[in-house]
Amino acid sequence: MNINGSILGLFSLLALAGCGGTGDVTMGVFPGGNPVSAETRAMYSEVQDGDILVPAISPEYLSETKKRQIVDYPTAEAPGTIIVDPFSRYLYHVKEGGQAMRYSIAVGEAGYGFSGNATVAYTRDWPGWTPTQNMIEQKPEKFLQYAAGVEGGLENPLGARALYLYRNGKDTYYRIHGTPSPWTIGHQASSGCIRMFNQDAMHLASHVTNGTKVRVLTQSESGQASGA
Repeated sequence: MNINGSILGLFSLLALAGCGGTGDVTMGVFPGGNPVSAETRAMYSEVQDGDILVPAISPEYLSETKKRQIVDYPTAEAPGTIIVDPFSRYLYHVKEGGQAMRYSIAVGEAGYGFSGNATVAYTRDWPGWTPTQNMIEQKPEKFLQYAAGVEGGLENPLGARALYLYRNGKDTYYRIHGTPSPWTIGHQASSGCIRMFNQDAMHLASHVTNGTKVRVLTQSESGQASGA
């Protein structure tokens, strides 16, 4: 999929909007170094989602460790909790019996600047994005052109699904979302919150309800099962 200059500009604006750092998205290819099984390729094959055909993830961006999978993850957190480990670049959806569904993620600057507990207030399919009035007033040269909002779709930086995280009833501006840039997954990107393959974002969103607890680990907690 080609991403033109206007879309790249939108990525930068979204970074300024809160779900990201101050840099542009790093564009590039990070080939997976391991053979990918037919099962994994099928897991990330193209899928029809309403009126949108979600492209398959190229095998060069996949690996057997990067695919979503059940892993041992003993924790004191209740089943259903989402645990984000930005430093190991994994997200865990806690299950019964000391296990979790593990997803690979990409993390931008904002992903390292938030920790602690939050709640999934709501999710959106193919979310759009609109700058706030304050953003338009402060930087009209950048944001005024998007005042009417940007429609969701394959080139929208939030991808196929977005989980909106709140704390104490207030928006944290921290999102867990899909991405049109699958080559970034498993790596550090220069902007964005927590990105997932679109297929993984869709899978996670289908198993999450409003009110789900989210815990984002600190660097000192990284690699440990939270609360174990």
